[in-house]
Amino acid sequence: MSTTFFRSFAQQRTTTADAEQAARQESLAIAQGLKRQDPALLDQLIVRYQHRLLRYLLFLTGNRELAEDLFQEVWMRVLLRGAQFNGKSRFETWLFTIARNLLIDQRRKRTMSSLDELFETGDGNDRPVGIEITDNDPTPFDHFSNLEDRERVAEALLEIDALHREVLVLRFHEEMSLEEIAKVTHAPLSTVKSRLYRGMAMIRPKLKQLAIRPQEAM
Repeated sequence: MSTTFFRSFAQQRTTTADAEQAARQESLAIAQGLKRQDPALLDQLIVRYQHRLLRYLLFLTGNRELAEDLFQEVWMRVLLRGAQFNGKSRFETWLFTIARNLLIDQRRKRTMSSLDELFETGDGNDRPVGIEITDNDPTPFDHFSNLEDRERVAEALLEIDALHREVLVLRFHEEMSLEEIAKVTHAPLSTVKSRLYRGMAMIRPKLKQLAIRPQEAM
């Protein structure tokens, strides 16, 4: 597959309709390439998604060594099971689902618990709530642009339980839609909205503290 594979699709994204059509074509092209076990395509996918995938695993595990081990295993799973990707959804949704399932398998071997059970707070706060969160809502992380602030935001995220942290990372770092997050986490859309809402409530005070510059506090 040509090295201009992804560039050609990016150039087509001039309107929303064009973007959706380009995304569908890209997903189908990736599916066909994975079925052929195209090594050039796999290399391009690794280059394109390696930083996002490792970041997701780091946030989910809080352990670099474990995250790196899972990272390698995810791509091995993509290589061996690439034919299972049918192109009906975006590749990244399938990729992050593989990563999450591998972590759950790894946890179950140790504790016989699911990811949800491991990180559930037990206070009943994961029940659906009557609030609408749209995909057009601005990200609360947008104004933390410099490196120091981004590192502090990462530290703040790690202070939140993994169940809610995961949804925040997928929504605001990976910019996935709520429907895509539901697919990755195998959770109802109402549950995803609840976790996102409660996760934002947890991290908002921490982000407000970051927004106060030293000179402003004096």
